[in-house]
Amino acid sequence: MPIEKEQTPKSRTIRLKQIRAVYETLTIKEEDAHYLKPMTRFSAPEQVFDTFSFLRQETKEYFFALHLDGKNRVCCVDEVSVGSLNQSIVHPREVFKTALLSSAAAIILLHNHPTGDPNPSREDIEITRRLKEAGDILGVKVLDHVIIGDSFVSFVERGLL
Repeated sequence: MPIEKEQTPKSRTIRLKQIRAVYETLTIKEEDAHYLKPMTRFSAPEQVFDTFSFLRQETKEYFFALHLDGKNRVCCVDEVSVGSLNQSIVHPREVFKTALLSSAAAIILLHNHPTGDPNPSREDIEITRRLKEAGDILGVKVLDHVIIGDSFVSFVERGLL
């Protein structure tokens, strides 16, 4: 009678890429620490303008997303994009990638217009509409979009959001 050898299955190695969500906490030490106190609650666009009015001096367009917790307190500030004199590339994927990592309940969008004119362009209105739609799908509410120039424009106050 022939002896049967047990066949052992060949082991295989499977390599997969794993992505781990990582964000960092920055500690800023300044003598005058009135810039953005921990647990700052935003309830009006004037607060956003006052806090980020330093953007009026910038020569490039900066686009930020303020991540808020369930009580509208800032839990994260994300510099989404730095552009040129009159435009900044913004994509919903980039805005909400970090909002989901920080477990934001809502976001406030803001950017500056280096020309000083805070009136929204057609592109500003369109990207805000797209970001609101994306936020509605993901469950992260877009509360406002504030444009900073010599003064400021709130999309909510203008009825654009």
